[in-house]
Amino acid sequence: MAQESPTFSPLYRQIKALILQALEAGEWRPGQAIPSEQELALRFSVSQGTVRKAIDEMAAENLLVRKQGKGTFVASHSDPRALFRFLRLVPMDGDLSHPRSEPLDCWKARAGQEASRMLGIEPGAPIIIVRRLLRFKQKPVVIDELYLSGEVFPGLTMEVLQGWNGSLYSLFEARYGLRMIRAQERLRAVAADRSTADVLNVAEGTPLLSVERLTYTYGDKPVEWRRGLYSTAEHFYLNELN
Repeated sequence: MAQESPTFSPLYRQIKALILQALEAGEWRPGQAIPSEQELALRFSVSQGTVRKAIDEMAAENLLVRKQGKGTFVASHSDPRALFRFLRLVPMDGDLSHPRSEPLDCWKARAGQEASRMLGIEPGAPIIIVRRLLRFKQKPVVIDELYLSGEVFPGLTMEVLQGWNGSLYSLFEARYGLRMIRAQERLRAVAADRSTADVLNVAEGTPLLSVERLTYTYGDKPVEWRRGLYSTAEHFYLNELN
């Protein structure tokens, strides 16, 4: 039987992995500057060019942000430019004004089979379920239902949600030090049932876009499972393919 060859990882990818380990450990927090390329090169005993290549790739993946004349910073959900990275719904008129998040419900529960599978937790483990509405220019457009691990989000209550002025991801980052790195989404068309139609102010049976998302933090750990219903009468889902 032929033996498998060991997988070769370029040096800059190894440096990238070390920087990711430092981010996961909280050595540099969201919004904070990381050490200079020269300092990192000395730390890891490699050339500045190798560090630069690792940082370039991380910046392309929205993990780091380069700021001209200031340095390189850990990407943050509090940056207004980060909002539409995960929210792909764009108004037809092109006005990317920020939507307002309106919490509707927040309660504790026990994970069923599907939630435990999606979040990688034990069946029956404590979870928190959040329902919220997104309004664009005061019009209801998105209703989301989020499933969150109670262990990862201790103390998340309706009062906390109502007291926060910003996106949910910026709240998760500020309160729990949790940064969302990537997400998988599944889309399909559905018809609005009566309760959803009432919330979104559309007729029952109106076509809606169903978006199911599983979001991951560092270490490829799933931390949020959500199911959203989008009204696309005045919006469309934008995904740029490179």
